[in-house]
Amino acid sequence: MNMLIQVAPYVTWGAVSLKTVRDLMYKRGYVSINKQRIPITNNLIIADKLGKHGIFCIEDLVHEIVTCGPHFKLVSRFLKPFKLSTPSGGWKGKKRFYNEGGDAGDRKDMNSLLQKMI
Repeated sequence: MNMLIQVAPYVTWGAVSLKTVRDLMYKRGYVSINKQRIPITNNLIIADKLGKHGIFCIEDLVHEIVTCGPHFKLVSRFLKPFKLSTPSGGWKGKKRFYNEGGDAGDRKDMNSLLQKMI
């Protein structure tokens, strides 16, 4: 928790919906195969690497992420970080916290911000 307090002025965080996670996976999803960043273009990539764990498609990846299922750690290592654009309309106030009218800190609901960035 102390680390989160230290980075709070520089990042924003909050809960996301199933729909937002699904949109992120389909539009910005990349996986790590042989230390290369590969876009998720079909389910064969997923079934080949994670099929032995019961994960065969993008929907299975989404389910593991949203529910923090038994293979969450495996899935999170398989996925590459999402590269997002700046939100349409820009940032309101990078220097202030969300509850003060800015963008940093806990915003409880990340869905509207992420939809602008996908």
